[in-house]
Amino acid sequence: MKLSVSAWCLEKLLFGNKMDIPDFIRLCDQNGVEYVELLDCFLKKDEDIQKAKELLGELGMKVSAYSIGNDFVQPDEEARRKEIEAVKKGVDVACSLNTKLLRVFSGSPKEGIAFEDASGWIIDSLKECARYAEEKGITMVLENHGLFAGKGSQVKEIIVKVGSENLKANTDLGNFLLVNEDPFMAVRELKDYVGFVHFKDFKEVGENEPGYKGIDGRKYQGTIIGQGQVPMKEVVDFLHENGYDGFLSIEYEGIGDPVTETIESIKYTKSIIK
Repeated sequence: MKLSVSAWCLEKLLFGNKMDIPDFIRLCDQNGVEYVELLDCFLKKDEDIQKAKELLGELGMKVSAYSIGNDFVQPDEEARRKEIEAVKKGVDVACSLNTKLLRVFSGSPKEGIAFEDASGWIIDSLKECARYAEEKGITMVLENHGLFAGKGSQVKEIIVKVGSENLKANTDLGNFLLVNEDPFMAVRELKDYVGFVHFKDFKEVGENEPGYKGIDGRKYQGTIIGQGQVPMKEVVDFLHENGYDGFLSIEYEGIGDPVTETIESIKYTKSIIK
């Protein structure tokens, strides 16, 4: 398996303009990480992409995946068309960054929209995007995120119905807890479809503490990898036994110092990676 770190680990500093993507890349290099996951929200201009590519080249580093935000749960056909075109643009940027993986979402629930309607839009949109991705040699990886594709079974159903080798799963280990699902069991459900792994750890906290609320009302807070409730080593061992040799991309979402706790997450992941 290959160790990667997502720029999302430093989202507070990046959105706050206290760091930029070159700073993030240098931090990873200084801590012995060869691969980085880059996100569209931090690469707003072509100039940003070019600077990242140049620095990665200088340091001998590579992009594990390019991650975008998209939402196919749109009742308006024109709005869905814009989302499809945005994903196709993401495919092109992934090609430019010399990665073979594009992380995508399904979409967010909206008042008055039934699951049956939304799932049809998601599947049809992904089918069109998958055809384009195939032409470009890119594999899209669908993250378990939200209500329409939060559980392993939902992600699996979408992938099967889209029916393309260019759509696989991005198993986000922490996110499974938010839909009241055991992360290890979810990975087992998706074992034949895993194309990328978000290595994220959560712990349950009190309702008055900062964190993310799950569908059952319980609250979870991000932690340094290995210090939460996700059985990280067991997941790594299982993936290894089932032939997964792709990326484990650290996605720290805790409330501590992002730099310090990302470095600690890197150290732990290195100790268990296969």
